[in-house]
Amino acid sequence: MRYPASEKLDIIRIVEQSHLPAKRTLDMLGIPRTTFYRWYDRYLSLGEAGLADRSSRPGRVWNRIPDAVRRQIVDLALEEPDLSPRELAVRFTDTERYFVSEASVYRLL
Repeated sequence: MRYPASEKLDIIRIVEQSHLPAKRTLDMLGIPRTTFYRWYDRYLSLGEAGLADRSSRPGRVWNRIPDAVRRQIVDLALEEPDLSPRELAVRFTDTERYFVSEASVYRLL
């Protein structure tokens, strides 16, 4: 379950002001301790802005072919129009020492 920043701040304040131990308060609230302390650490280091939801999406795709390599593959395909995507992939891998799959070449063309 995702909590908005305002609810996270309310939970932090409840735990801070409670006379009970944090573990017990969190158990009563139904919040895992690891989750709470992750929020609390971000709150202490970044303030309320640290409680805002962050995107879980990665900043970049780990296996994306760089644009320069993409251009080289397209240039090779234009120079050798009679080659299939499989042959282009093999030729590119042999000449440029950079592995690209047949499927990647096919998608680029």
